Amino acid sequence: MQSIEDRNKQLEIDDRKYIWHPFTQMQDYEKEEPLIIEKGNGCILTDIYGNEYIDGVSSLWTNVHGHKKKELDIAIKKQLDKIAHSTLLGLSNVPAIRYAKKIVEIAPKDLTRVFYSDSGSTAVEIALKIAFQYQRQAEDGDPEKKKFISLYNSYHGDTIGSVSVGGIDLFHSMYKNLLFESIKAESPYCYRCAFGKSYPGCNLECLSRLEEIMSTHAHEVTAMVIEPLVQGASGMLIQPPGYLKKVRELCDRYNIFMIADEVAVGFGKTGKMFACEHEDVTPDIMALAKGISGGYLPLAATLTTEKIYRGFLGKYEEFKTFFHGHTYTGNPLACAVAIATLEIFEKEKVLDKLQAKIEHFKQRLKAFTLLGNVGEVRQCGIMVGIELVADKDTKESFPPEERIGHRVIKEARKQGLIIRPLGDVIVLMPPLSISIDELDRLCDITYESIRVVTEKV
Repeated sequence: MQSIEDRNKQLEIDDRKYIWHPFTQMQDYEKEEPLIIEKGNGCILTDIYGNEYIDGVSSLWTNVHGHKKKELDIAIKKQLDKIAHSTLLGLSNVPAIRYAKKIVEIAPKDLTRVFYSDSGSTAVEIALKIAFQYQRQAEDGDPEKKKFISLYNSYHGDTIGSVSVGGIDLFHSMYKNLLFESIKAESPYCYRCAFGKSYPGCNLECLSRLEEIMSTHAHEVTAMVIEPLVQGASGMLIQPPGYLKKVRELCDRYNIFMIADEVAVGFGKTGKMFACEHEDVTPDIMALAKGISGGYLPLAATLTTEKIYRGFLGKYEEFKTFFHGHTYTGNPLACAVAIATLEIFEKEKVLDKLQAKIEHFKQRLKAFTLLGNVGEVRQCGIMVGIELVADKDTKESFPPEERIGHRVIKEARKQGLIIRPLGDVIVLMPPLSISIDELDRLCDITYESIRVVTEKV
């Protein structure tokens, strides 16, 4: 029988030999000792050697209520006793129906229809296709409206459509010859303002420029895609108060659909169930994923208004059908655990309890601003980005070859914390269920890791 030690060594060998990891430079990865997770409980992950780590990024922004949550485990087991999967193409299933009703009841008003898929990228891709097709066939549609507006520094996923409306060159420029044209507007990156101004004295110059773009291109634009409140993958860029509401007003003024990409910010991470709620905004289309199933199974949903839904109704021979779908659309197991996830929000008053943690987090993060190489700390709810710079006065970035962000997260691992960088922005986004003691430990390790690494530079 193979020993545990031999098993672990073989797993490390096989990981390097067979797996191509996402967003990972494999030439570097193959030289490092892999971290292989075997178990999880609450906010703690355990590797194959029994070492424990705080899950500081909620398993890539998905885990809401902690790992091995009893109610979620039970929901999946109960559904598994009935059926694991049944297609939603022309048929339906019980959990898909129940979840659609439940999410519509709590979503921003006027979002009444749910189209299921399996990831944030597909949820956004669906939103784009719906907005585009609506213009070509609805009674009040305009076939000339074919384009989309999105923000620089935005990230909406990795499929071709979602990449086309993305705005991070590091991720997207390689594929430019594959993409359709979209119109880019400057994002409200206040720390590095594109217009050389400072908030609030800037009077939101970025919004004025966005309005100019809309007024010029409204005749050819079907929708604007926006991550409400926080541009996540760009380094947790926080939009100033009132920005989102103004975008909604501009979309209305220029007859442009608003697509809210709530994939990263939805399900409590900003302190409310949906980021749009902070400014009482209802988008025309909303994309959801990540926390939708509590971090258990792949599931996504694209919600639309009744008006948009009705733009796809007609006789079969009119071919107004939305010809789009995925094999595991509306998967019963995923929908069952998604229902249980929302029930936990209600039963345990998760959002109410979260407010004290958000405030505690805010207080603990103040100390980070005193570190010599921390340029800015950005927080919205439990979402945090700590931007590291080579020079605090000039905001000069570290040379890429220094890999400061990577070195910080490697140091954090040694101390029992799993986090990920976005370049030299250290991202913290633990499960909503994290305890105050665990939050303190997360802050202590992150602070010390930044200090140790930057003092060596």
